[in-house]
Amino acid sequence: MIKVTVMYPAGKDMKFDIAYYCNTHMPMVQKKVGAALKKLAVEQGIAGGAPGSSPTYLAFGHLYFDSLEAFQSAFAPHAESIMADIPNYTNTQPLLQISEVKL
Repeated sequence: MIKVTVMYPAGKDMKFDIAYYCNTHMPMVQKKVGAALKKLAVEQGIAGGAPGSSPTYLAFGHLYFDSLEAFQSAFAPHAESIMADIPNYTNTQPLLQISEVKL
């Protein structure tokens, strides 16, 4: 199984609408990629490692697929429309990490 993690870095004047992300963006992604998506999860950053510090990331989106090929074939046809929705919930530049889940 692989996990696609989309990370939204925090920073000065960065915004993130978690309600839109959870209620509109992620359901849209789920509908577009269909049954290839096995599981999804969202995390919202609330603090950094040191007491009182700000989070490094505003949010994370996690998408689970059986394989890299399953992700690529499900996502590619919809990449443009999915990416076009990003300005509706954030002004930060997302980072992507694809990992193999071991446990």
